[in-house]
Amino acid sequence: MATNRGTMFDPVVVTDLINKVKGHSSLAKLSQAEPVAFNGNKEFQFSMDSEVDIVGEGGAKSEGGIALTPKTIIPIKFEYGARVSDEFMIATEEEKIEILKAFNEGFAKKAARGLDIAAFHGLNPRTGAASTVVGENCFDEQVDLTVVYDATNPDGNVEDAIALFDDSDIDVTGIAMAPAFRSALAAMKDSRGGKLYPDLAWGKNPGTINGLAVDVNSTVKFGENTVDKAIIGDFESCFKWGFAKEIPLKVIEYGDPDNSGYDLAGHNQVYLRAEVYMGWAILEPGAFAIIGDGASGETGETGETGETNLHL
Repeated sequence: MATNRGTMFDPVVVTDLINKVKGHSSLAKLSQAEPVAFNGNKEFQFSMDSEVDIVGEGGAKSEGGIALTPKTIIPIKFEYGARVSDEFMIATEEEKIEILKAFNEGFAKKAARGLDIAAFHGLNPRTGAASTVVGENCFDEQVDLTVVYDATNPDGNVEDAIALFDDSDIDVTGIAMAPAFRSALAAMKDSRGGKLYPDLAWGKNPGTINGLAVDVNSTVKFGENTVDKAIIGDFESCFKWGFAKEIPLKVIEYGDPDNSGYDLAGHNQVYLRAEVYMGWAILEPGAFAIIGDGASGETGETGETGETNLHL
């Protein structure tokens, strides 16, 4: 296999890609992106269990104590490729740009979904199987706080989840919910028969509910084995993600780059391949709770209560 032409998306296209990912990824919407070095970023999470001390004149000072936990954000390669007619190679520059714009649109959506699926569930988005590359760097593996989903009272589920943080300094900044959870909330009515959440009716995704940032996305429940209905917590401070600097694009003219068994030249095709390196870290798993079917672990009022580990 030979590559006759290779290039990089220019800075404008990279910015456009990042903006599109923000528009289609719950994690990107609810948290802050920052550049990720190709060799990884090291983030430090401070835990201060004591309060500040008042010291009188001439009084002795005592130690408050601090715990410093490092987390490393390592970028992971996400790849997408597609076959197009080899007329791409002889097309005018304007037509090539249009093809690349369309490819950029599709790749941005797939990259956005890929970030959510991998970071929420630890799955390879294409196969739906657990990814050994992601390992345990995902919410389903790291988050212990859970609430059992009740389709008749999803509002109560959210209240129970938020109550898990009442004795901590955790600020709940957002909630990512599956469409089924949105539908259950939209169906709730008050004593007069009016909708409690009219902004969620007819499949809407309002962005905020009762002042809390909200995103509705099918990635929250992805695959048959995923029980998640909603994930709630401090996305702003306790989850970090970002792109590595370069987003390579290759135009491959020869061979069988997608292992489909069909030679490109033999079928008058070329192959467009884009790769993006994204990394993320859950800085404090105790700052999140999962609402899900048959959720197990440390729960609120809808299940057995265990000890929590909230020490920001």
